[in-house]
Amino acid sequence: MKQALNALFVYLTANWYEKLRFLFAAIILSNTIIIFEDYWWEETIAIGHYTLYAAAAIELLLPQKSRFLKFFLKIAAAIWITTRLVEMNWIIATPERWQEWIWWLQAHMMQLNPFIWISIALLLLHNLFGLWTTTRIRMFGLVGASLLILTIADSFTPIWLWDEVAMVVFIGLLWLVVSHLSRLQREHPRSWKELIEYPLQLIVPIALVLSVLMIVGLNMPSLSPILQDPYTIWRESKGETVKVFLGDKGTDVQSPSSSGNASSGYSRNDEKLGGGFQFDYSPMMTVSTSHRSYWRGESKAEYTGDGWIEGKAEQAVEAVTRISKETVLPSLDKPPAAGTTEISQIVTMIRKDVYPILFAAAPVTKLNWIDDEDAVLPTGLVWEPSSGELRLLNWSMKNRKYPQTYSVTSSVPVLDEVKLRESKAGWSDQAEAARNKYYLQLPDSLPDRVKQLAKQVTADATNDYDRAKLLETYLRLTYNYNNMPDETRLTGTTTDFVDKFLFELKEGYCDYFSTSMAVMARSLGLPTRWVKGFAPGVLPASDFGPPGEFMDPSINPNGSGTYTVRNSDAHSWVEIYFEGFGWIPFEATSGFSFPYTIAEEEVAPLPEIDESESDPATVETAESSSSSKLWTWLSISLLVAAAAVWAFISRDKLVFTWRKLRHGSYTANDRIVLETNKLLRVCKKRGMERQEHETLREAVLRWSQSQKRLRDDFRAVLDGFEQAKYSPAMATAEDADRFVVRVKSLMDQLR
Repeated sequence: MKQALNALFVYLTANWYEKLRFLFAAIILSNTIIIFEDYWWEETIAIGHYTLYAAAAIELLLPQKSRFLKFFLKIAAAIWITTRLVEMNWIIATPERWQEWIWWLQAHMMQLNPFIWISIALLLLHNLFGLWTTTRIRMFGLVGASLLILTIADSFTPIWLWDEVAMVVFIGLLWLVVSHLSRLQREHPRSWKELIEYPLQLIVPIALVLSVLMIVGLNMPSLSPILQDPYTIWRESKGETVKVFLGDKGTDVQSPSSSGNASSGYSRNDEKLGGGFQFDYSPMMTVSTSHRSYWRGESKAEYTGDGWIEGKAEQAVEAVTRISKETVLPSLDKPPAAGTTEISQIVTMIRKDVYPILFAAAPVTKLNWIDDEDAVLPTGLVWEPSSGELRLLNWSMKNRKYPQTYSVTSSVPVLDEVKLRESKAGWSDQAEAARNKYYLQLPDSLPDRVKQLAKQVTADATNDYDRAKLLETYLRLTYNYNNMPDETRLTGTTTDFVDKFLFELKEGYCDYFSTSMAVMARSLGLPTRWVKGFAPGVLPASDFGPPGEFMDPSINPNGSGTYTVRNSDAHSWVEIYFEGFGWIPFEATSGFSFPYTIAEEEVAPLPEIDESESDPATVETAESSSSSKLWTWLSISLLVAAAAVWAFISRDKLVFTWRKLRHGSYTANDRIVLETNKLLRVCKKRGMERQEHETLREAVLRWSQSQKRLRDDFRAVLDGFEQAKYSPAMATAEDADRFVVRVKSLMDQLR
């Protein structure tokens, strides 16, 4: 047993530095690809990590000489990992003919796209860096390039990458130590043997120093920079703003001398609207829903001329503090005349921020559970029927926790435009008529030209619904979306936010559009409230195709799926009250579209297809042929790439084989002479050039004066060369093999 363990230890530690080199390269690449975390899907990131570590494990476990076998196993491991992490639809039927086997392989290869190409690209990079980093300069080059990429991404994006930077620094330091030990083993074998007799005395100091450095580095506080970098100074000298990300990457932290704009997100100040913002694409939450929708947050009803605040009348309505699971929440409004559509949602928060409200499609009718289906609902929840909001008491208190995941049900009114045109905006019942005045509030300072423009735009409308639609259409088509509106256009003649947007700026983002529609609608007698929340977000690739906000409605008519909602999806819109329908949302912002639930209409019969013009079998065959050609070329490209990598790795063997075919079989003496010539070429590259008048012995003796540590190796090679070149004695194959090993060792030391 002991002999077996010793044999295993000797096997695993053979060429230990070369094996560790591939391991370090894998760790550095694995930490570097984190910069794509918000751009790649989770499956892609996981596949990349597992592929790199599988490649490193193969390098550690297999002998150094079996390079082609290693690369083949790496490709196989990448394919296996991809098939395990990607949802594969396996075809169970066993093909019988070779043509069916080709189709079977293509059908499964298509499901691996594009994951497998990313895996293969990472494998090629891993092999390249593992073979390339044979010197300290190259090792520093790889570590430095990785640190440069990570630090740039950490400084100028919302991604938090300090942990990855620390890991790369740690690996770089460890690699430097290992490189020094490898050099010690190679150049001073006696000292190395004495050193490894006491492994703890060698390992403990190294581990202690590296551990102290990493602990201190990871626990350093996040501070604003005392000295700014040249890029920030240059940008600010031009009057521009540079976003600086420190500490929590979701917070809005500015450069010390910057007075610029915040980033996108829900928590922007509503009381003072305006300015600009930078898009923050970091994910905020995911919503698994049966229908695509906007995720409503808070509503505001009192416009001040600068922004929105909560009105006292709405705050005075009695709230419901005793909320039971799956119990219908009370409402002040009657059920919509056109019916409702029930939407089920499970919201999972990604960010750790605390919000005053639970987000959901509006209006919410049930709270099903929070954090766990079997858990009791936490205290501090309040249902406000007047605004339709599920709020958290004392949400702004320190140490207040926001639910990590929760489930709600909403009953969204069906949009029936015919009946809406017959309805009237506002409340006609005397008991509720007071609400009209509350949602028609406008400040006395509102310029008259805003009201006149609203009347002009809606002059052709004959009902309240058409008035609202004309306002919506006018704003969408007349004004441009811009997250950084040019405020140099402002003349200073007006202080009202809406007036400045409509007549001076004429560009802006959702707050400008939605507030303008709310104010203009109120001036026409349409009870309106301003709402903020989130746009739907994006579906991942696993849900009905590639990621994107829009999709083919014939594939997924309800827009069901799990949406990733980012900070950049923060949005605002308006709701107008129609009798018999309740609050109907309107989307005035250019480039956005509200996902209404539409009343069902008769579907026109599809036109008959002329079979003579379009044969389905012909179309299917053509598509299959096109797909087959595509994947055939992709398969060929993969094989060519693998062959090129193998040829690069095995170039020495290929050159030797070519020479053997060209000049016939080499004797052992010929091999010794060829290896010596190869050594001379390496020496020439290192500045040790043989002069024309010098014999090889004279040149070697001269080189030995400057390379004293290699004197014995040079003389041994010289003796072997002269014996093979000038002696009639024939060397054996074993003599030639030993000579090749010695020359290779000498070349490695010269490099």
